[in-house]
Amino acid sequence: MEMSPTGWVVTAIAILLTGISKSGLGGALGALAVPFMSMSMAPQQAVAVMLPVLIAIDLFGIRAWRGKASGADLRQLLPAAMLGVLAGTLAFGLMSERTVRIAIGLIAVGFALDRLLRRPKGGAGGERPLRRPLAWLCGAGAGFTSTLAHAGGPPVMIYLLGRGLPRHTFVATSVFFFAVLNLAKLPFYVGLDLFGRETLVMSALLMPLVPVGVWLGMRLLARIPERPFFLFATVALALSGAKLLWDGIAG
Repeated sequence: MEMSPTGWVVTAIAILLTGISKSGLGGALGALAVPFMSMSMAPQQAVAVMLPVLIAIDLFGIRAWRGKASGADLRQLLPAAMLGVLAGTLAFGLMSERTVRIAIGLIAVGFALDRLLRRPKGGAGGERPLRRPLAWLCGAGAGFTSTLAHAGGPPVMIYLLGRGLPRHTFVATSVFFFAVLNLAKLPFYVGLDLFGRETLVMSALLMPLVPVGVWLGMRLLARIPERPFFLFATVALALSGAKLLWDGIAG
C-alpha cells in the first residue's frame, strides 16, 4: 500500500480533523476522514486504517468526558446501533458505498437546512423530550453507515441536535456512543478480513496525531459560546453531508 507524500499529508490532516471533531464538535466532521483518505487508497483500506485510530480517539475522549454523557439517550441509541452494525456487516460488499453516501448526505443536508431556516435556539434552555422512535432510527442508521464508511456522525447529530442538549452533554454523549460503536465494529472487521499488516502499520504510524487532535478539539470547545457552537455544528453537519453527497454522485 504505497502512498505519496501528498497522500500522507492529506491522511494526517484527516486524522487531526477527526480528533478535533470528535472531542470538540460532537463528531460533526468525522465523515470527512474516509473520503479524504480514499483519494490515496482503496475505501476498504481507508476504513481499516481508521478504525484503530478512531478507537484511540474514543479512549482519549472517554477520559475527558467521563460522567457528562446523557445515559438516557445512550440507552436508546446503542441497542439500535448494534443492529445497524450487524446490518452494515451483512451489506458490506453488497451495497455500494456510493449509494450509502448519497442517502446519508441527502438526509444530513436536508436536516441541517431545516434547522438553519427555522433558526433554532440551540442547546441552552432548549432541551426537548427524548423521542424513542427517532433515537432508534438514528442509532441504527449510525451503526449501519459507520460500519460501511465510518460515516455515522450525521445520523447521531440529527438526533442530538433535535434534543437540544447543552453542548457539553451533546459532545460527551457523542463520544461515549462512538466509543461503544467502534469497539463493537472491531470483531466484524476482523471477520471481514479487512485488517492486514500494512493497514495496521499505517494505523500505528498515525497514532501520535490522536492526542494532538483531541487536545485541539477540547481547546476549541472551551472557547466557543453555547449558541455559536450549535450553529457551527449544524453548518458542519451540512458540510459533511454535502461532502458525502458529492462523493456519492462523483463516484
